[in-house]
Amino acid sequence: MENSGGIQASLAGRYATALFELARDEKKIEAVQTSLSALKAALAESAEFKALTVSPLVGRDEAVKAVAAVAASMKLDPMTGNLLGVLAQNRRLAQLGNVIRAFNQLAAAHRGETTAEVTSAHALTDDQVTALKQNLRARMGRDIAVDLNVDPSILGGLVVKIGSQMIDGSIKTKLNSLAHAMKG
Repeated sequence: MENSGGIQASLAGRYATALFELARDEKKIEAVQTSLSALKAALAESAEFKALTVSPLVGRDEAVKAVAAVAASMKLDPMTGNLLGVLAQNRRLAQLGNVIRAFNQLAAAHRGETTAEVTSAHALTDDQVTALKQNLRARMGRDIAVDLNVDPSILGGLVVKIGSQMIDGSIKTKLNSLAHAMKG
């Protein structure tokens, strides 16, 4: 794959690349992306689902059965359900968030978009996301897909990463800079 140099090198990248190539060949990229977005939300919102993915106490067979039940109850597309099963079987469910991120980057590159990783202290509204995309499009001169993350520790503002560029407008960083300047 041409646009995935660094992505393929990681463990999560290999899973994401395999899923992406299958989804591309079957013309199901959007369906898989929708299912992966639902899983990302579940990881963020459900302590039980997050524990299932990271707990070393959950056995392989239990994990396989649990993710099959999750896939069915969330009505995930079959490819994403299979991915969960493979990750559970290989004891790699902890990589799910990284696989989702890598898949989204591959899908954005396939569409000719660049992906910006955006971290905010609180979830952004649809209007804020639209305004952010317009601002990034104006700044970068092309369409930008956004991968939204919430991290309350930044206190406020945004941290935006596009490739190797980082725009850190977080209150935490501004306070740290001010404290450093005050020390002399």
